[in-house]
Amino acid sequence: MDKTLLILGFVWPEPKSSAAGSRMLQLIQLFLKANYKITFATACAKSDQAFNLKSIGLETVSITLNDSGFDAFVKQLNPKIVLFDRFNIEEQFGWRVSEQCPNAVKLLDTEDLHCLRKGRHAAFKKGEAFNDDYLYTELAKREIASILRSDCTLMISEYEIELLKNKFKLQESQLYYLPFLVEDSQINVTGLNTFEKRKNFITIGNFLHEPNWQAVLLLKHKIWPKIRLQLPNAELHIYGAYVSQKATQLHQPKDGFYIKGFAENVNRLMEEYRVCLSYLPFGAGLKGKILDAMRNGLPCAMNPIATEGIFGHLHINGICEEDINTFSDQTVQLYSNKNAWEEAQKNGYKVLEERFKLALFESAFIDSVEQLQQNLKKHRQEHFLGQILQHHNLQSTKYMSKWIEAKNKL
Repeated sequence: MDKTLLILGFVWPEPKSSAAGSRMLQLIQLFLKANYKITFATACAKSDQAFNLKSIGLETVSITLNDSGFDAFVKQLNPKIVLFDRFNIEEQFGWRVSEQCPNAVKLLDTEDLHCLRKGRHAAFKKGEAFNDDYLYTELAKREIASILRSDCTLMISEYEIELLKNKFKLQESQLYYLPFLVEDSQINVTGLNTFEKRKNFITIGNFLHEPNWQAVLLLKHKIWPKIRLQLPNAELHIYGAYVSQKATQLHQPKDGFYIKGFAENVNRLMEEYRVCLSYLPFGAGLKGKILDAMRNGLPCAMNPIATEGIFGHLHINGICEEDINTFSDQTVQLYSNKNAWEEAQKNGYKVLEERFKLALFESAFIDSVEQLQQNLKKHRQEHFLGQILQHHNLQSTKYMSKWIEAKNKL
């Protein structure tokens, strides 16, 4: 079997800056272990935090949006599998891949469901409860169309799979559940700092990601003052890449509120703290900070959006509460009660072991992709709606791109 994979990236992976970067690197590692030859291509500029993909054997290529030069590139490469990093990349390049490499398996990685996150954000800005009016949007039409055009869509959250099936009536055979993955060596229950050796609170998240920024503001103005009132000597340390000036202005040591900035080694950091705060006013997907916390024996104080898709039927690794007053009180109890804290830590290890362990997913995923490759014609016949959308919808995307390219050459 020809094992050539082209990944079309939205950005260069930054595993130290975002959960999305870690997710992309995990996907790359899965294919490398299965002996795939991988080319990573993106139109995005490379940042200082970008992972060195060449160091693990990948070819890297810079491509241009709305440029027919991509056609010659992909035709010569002739990948058997193409992975689109988020739906807008499939919109941009999907029709070109279909024209030049019609027999290539097209995989879409959603990272999170954008229409869900954006819809919740819109409701949050209006101070309203999220409902279907915020879900059935123009963005949802684009994202669902992209899913339908793809041969298989990788979903990180079971919650979002059920939403796509129940709300948008997508077939389960078009969706593949592949969450964040944790290796056995990362589920380490020995050698970590004990309750007594830990202190203070931590939260972490890329400051460019709007749910993270709004969470920081919520902590600063509504949650942390309530916690600090009961724990006057405690501190909250906030880490994350791309700290803005407006974020540094929140730094207030006299209130125990510290903007720390970029974290070089998340694992080393988290082992020093007693509780991770993750109260998100909106968002989607899985929260990487919570899985990082569980790996490092760090209980979490969360709200329902933060826990979404992570725990299944298992007990959570801390507390979950929507009401801010109750959340603050229960967070203080988690921080102060050794028995409750140790029970939460054990819950976290069990969740990792039963729901996110690498061995549960890696072989089944690669087998599924290769079966799809072998039965692609039949699969596409069974999902004919995707071909209809490709025939009609992508013509508009195609000719808009060609118009932009012609305009750029003037």
